[in-house]
Amino acid sequence: MAVKIRLKRMGAKKKPFYRIVVADSRSPRDGKFIEELGYFDPLKEPAEVKVDGEKVKKWLSDGAQPTDTVKALLKKNGVIE
Repeated sequence: MAVKIRLKRMGAKKKPFYRIVVADSRSPRDGKFIEELGYFDPLKEPAEVKVDGEKVKKWLSDGAQPTDTVKALLKKNGVIE
């Protein structure tokens, strides 16, 4: 099973809010996920990101691959280099 760390879109139309989740790469974007790691709110100024660094490092060591967007968010927050 290929596991990804990716964004799950929530919120209303034109008001996005994202959760950072671990999910099977074959599941739909807003579908079933394994674990929630944090959230990303792009509408706040500056954009608000809250991530559980311990869980992220555990999943990365277990082989989960972050998407490009999530990787950028994690680098910006100092969770990964």
